Amino acid sequence: MLLRSTISLSTRRHLLTALRSSTLQPRHRPLALSIRQLVPSRSFGASAIARDNSDVKQSLHTLTEDEEMMREMVSRFARDVVLPKVSEMDESENMDPSVIRGLFETGLMGIETPADLGGSEASFLSAILVIEELAKIDPSVSVLCDVHNTLVNTVFRQYGSDHLKQKYLPLLATEKLGCFCLSEAVSGSDAFALQTHAELDGDHYVLNGSKMWITNSDEADVFLVFATVDPSKGYKGITCFVVDRDMGIAIARKEKKLGIRASSTCQLSFDNVRVPVENVLGDVGKGYKIAIEILNEGRIGIAAQMVGLAQGAFDAVLPYLFQRKQFGSFIGDFQGMQYQYAQIAVDIEAARLLTYNAARLKEEGKPFVKEAAMAKLYASQVAERASSRAVEWMGGLGFTRDLPVEKFYRDCKIGAIYEGTSNIQLQTIAKLLAKEYKD
Repeated sequence: MLLRSTISLSTRRHLLTALRSSTLQPRHRPLALSIRQLVPSRSFGASAIARDNSDVKQSLHTLTEDEEMMREMVSRFARDVVLPKVSEMDESENMDPSVIRGLFETGLMGIETPADLGGSEASFLSAILVIEELAKIDPSVSVLCDVHNTLVNTVFRQYGSDHLKQKYLPLLATEKLGCFCLSEAVSGSDAFALQTHAELDGDHYVLNGSKMWITNSDEADVFLVFATVDPSKGYKGITCFVVDRDMGIAIARKEKKLGIRASSTCQLSFDNVRVPVENVLGDVGKGYKIAIEILNEGRIGIAAQMVGLAQGAFDAVLPYLFQRKQFGSFIGDFQGMQYQYAQIAVDIEAARLLTYNAARLKEEGKPFVKEAAMAKLYASQVAERASSRAVEWMGGLGFTRDLPVEKFYRDCKIGAIYEGTSNIQLQTIAKLLAKEYKD
């Protein structure tokens, strides 16, 4: 079901025609379908408003025309540009620069960023749809886009000074990749035990310390670094700094991982890195608040990634079930197999609905922390089940690296770990439930 938005009828027809007739190939510039070229300013900005103002009773699958066009465009980009490079990127454990360039050129790196700052000015649900569609093809590309949009860009939009917004958001929408630097060796789930220190020295802060498990850090130019300005204040000393790579950040080590191998995950070192005082993002000592609030939102993005991964594995294996015969019948026609893939289909749909619901609540300004935790927890569990079953259903073929299902299986495990482990999600859900029922 689609709802009207503020895009003119002629523009909507133009974009839909371009999407449906495009013969975009990996060697062609993805901007052939760029949001910014085909749609005028603010066309995506009214997506949530159009949905909210409708008198029609809506299902969670109800999208505005803007969001539907966004999803279709990203699906085509993923198939035409990302898919041919997935295996090579996984084997080399490197993100192809042309893929990152394509994400920028197609307008997918400033999804919610205002149009006057170079972004697409789309809805939050649009970002979730983008993350899901990319993950159906490659969860590594999906998480690169996810972290950049739902964490980095959102922190700038919500907490940045006008100076920082004007300086960085146009760059983040068009050319510079960002990363979110919170975790350290001693601060994983206990994020506020961090030890990276920032000392004021005139008109600069001097940063010393290290970070671990930082997504996008090998390719990033903009780093949001959380450090304490006063360890004696505990979490109330934590402050967020905007640090450019050329200020002296060193990549200490790039991790070799089980899955999402094309997505860079690095250890960072800060040795007397001087950061101008105007690069404090938000208020001094309020970094903990930024981290908590933004990770709650980011968990919806990880849920979307896991939903897309599960759907990608499912889509890859289902045709095989009706091509492979044993004992004179397609294996997909055996009742025992029917029960299995029917259940996985139910699981994926339930995870998707949890994710969309959390996204809608966030868009509407309603409490969403519990629902985000539920979506992230369940979607990561479903991704594991779906990808594991996909390997089993394909038998020996599923265990080889010639087909995509084994990669989905390797990629899924991170969903239970980053942006809050499954146990942290359960703890969050339990605390909020206890509060509801005790009150």
